[in-house]
Amino acid sequence: MVRNPPEDCPRITPYLLYEDVGNALAWLARTFGLRERMKMPGPDGKIMHAEMEFMDGLVMMGCPGPGYKNPRHLGHATQNLYVYVDDVDAHYRKAKEAGAKILEEPSDQFYGDRRYGAEDPEGHQWYFAQHVRDVSHEEMKKGHD
Repeated sequence: MVRNPPEDCPRITPYLLYEDVGNALAWLARTFGLRERMKMPGPDGKIMHAEMEFMDGLVMMGCPGPGYKNPRHLGHATQNLYVYVDDVDAHYRKAKEAGAKILEEPSDQFYGDRRYGAEDPEGHQWYFAQHVRDVSHEEMKKGHD
């Protein structure tokens, strides 16, 4: 019987667009610790589709063609990803040492997460977090005001 979604695929999967998918694969592995799951070259030999894993998460990526402009060329973010890691401070140090553009230093948030923000070479924004304390809905409403 066919599974829906397919085995090893979450119900919701971000699909990021990159001008250079091959470069993105290498950079995301080296800097953020994602693992390449698969890649498909197009007729010109460039990677047209790829998938990367991070723990139980999956990110798909591809290049829609020469008319595509990434967030870096647009001059503003078009999305961001929020990723939970086991040790956000260690993850931050590794990303910074690998040359990630840091958008936000690690800090505790009112909603119970400790997080930092980084940008990849094509301008996609990534936020990595570790849940450090539980916060009630009432506390969250107060913290947001």
